[in-house]
Amino acid sequence: MKLSLKAAPLAVLLSLTSTLAFQSPDPLSSFTSARNSRLAMDRRGFGNALVGTAAATLWNANIAVSPANAQVFFDPAMYGDQELRVGAVDSVRESVRRAILKNPQLAPSFYQLALLDGLSFDSKTQKYGPDGSILKVVLSTKADDAYTKNLQQACLTLIEAEKNLRKKVAITIADAIAIGGSQSIESIGGPVLAVQLGRADAPIKAPVSDVPIDLFSGKRDFADVQNAFRNAGLTDREMTALLSGLLTLEYVEKTRTVEDWKQSARPRFREPGKMGRLSEFKPLTDDDIAQAELESDPEYEDPDDGWYIADSFGSRESRFGDRLAKDQINEKTFNKYLKDIAEKSKKQGPDAFEEYGWIAMLVMDKDSPTSSTWLNKYAGSNLSYIKDLSISYNSLTQLGAVYTGGKYENLLKNKPRKSLNDDDLKLF
Repeated sequence: MKLSLKAAPLAVLLSLTSTLAFQSPDPLSSFTSARNSRLAMDRRGFGNALVGTAAATLWNANIAVSPANAQVFFDPAMYGDQELRVGAVDSVRESVRRAILKNPQLAPSFYQLALLDGLSFDSKTQKYGPDGSILKVVLSTKADDAYTKNLQQACLTLIEAEKNLRKKVAITIADAIAIGGSQSIESIGGPVLAVQLGRADAPIKAPVSDVPIDLFSGKRDFADVQNAFRNAGLTDREMTALLSGLLTLEYVEKTRTVEDWKQSARPRFREPGKMGRLSEFKPLTDDDIAQAELESDPEYEDPDDGWYIADSFGSRESRFGDRLAKDQINEKTFNKYLKDIAEKSKKQGPDAFEEYGWIAMLVMDKDSPTSSTWLNKYAGSNLSYIKDLSISYNSLTQLGAVYTGGKYENLLKNKPRKSLNDDDLKLF
């Protein structure tokens, strides 16, 4: 079956991926019921319970004539009270953290997905934006390189999280993408990036942006990357902060492996030839030895195999699982690699930081003096870096926002977004 990028509706793509990943018997009806459930969960739907059936019928009738996607509609009160909102966010965060712990190479992919969704916004035409339509582009591509496969796996993780939430509270794919990008930064020890909730997903038959999904693969010209940020209305300062976050995600040594993503409290045998302190181990009891013998039987089936209960308790840093690079980097040292890049550029010249890849080469390029100046500023002040990264990410995930719903519409309608300009550099 051949899918057309422009013609394939989001519902069909999500349904197809749901069928492959979750063996859903009727994926199309499953997705439709999910969209209907979102309408039911909307706070404005409760007041119209008597005409719910007619409203659903009208909504389904309008699918075939969806208008061009010109804005991203926001309703910050979409999820009802705070308990429902927190529950939805935490569920997505746990799903993303679990996927990253299983496969650390996915950490940059969730962040890249959020960047691509935001950069789809066209500041000149005011079309597109972070409305979840990037899933349609990623899942329909035929590229089979590792970069694309990881992006697709990140998409499937978010779809699974959205599907699991249907039983309790609906969450939009657009919100899940923004939360996933934030959680990827937190998963390696970075700061918590605030995310405004309430995005409406793109209409099913809405056109998609032409933002290239391989924008962050390292195969594109520097000008392509820079133009993508500028076309979305972002400044060089914001681009530098966001790309620095991606550089950290890609460069940090992700110490976890697929095998040790779940820590076991059971006593361990020391690997032959290795020595360790006696205090590291608990004495083995007869029950432990009997259990070990039982598990060595090829016919043995662990009753807990395949199940993992995420720990939502504990400290703020570990409540969604262990952090990948906690021994190398944390919120107080998140500019560690930026410092190294800045030092090497001063002492050894512009080619000394090639080990940091294409992002360092782009930001420190001699033709990008503004970006290199901001990287040097972030290298000298971790606080400035974290502050700018947080503001830039929040801005990126709200590009093209049109607020709806009572007081939020009155307070935020036509209000210019908070942006980071280059005035602080005093270049002019």
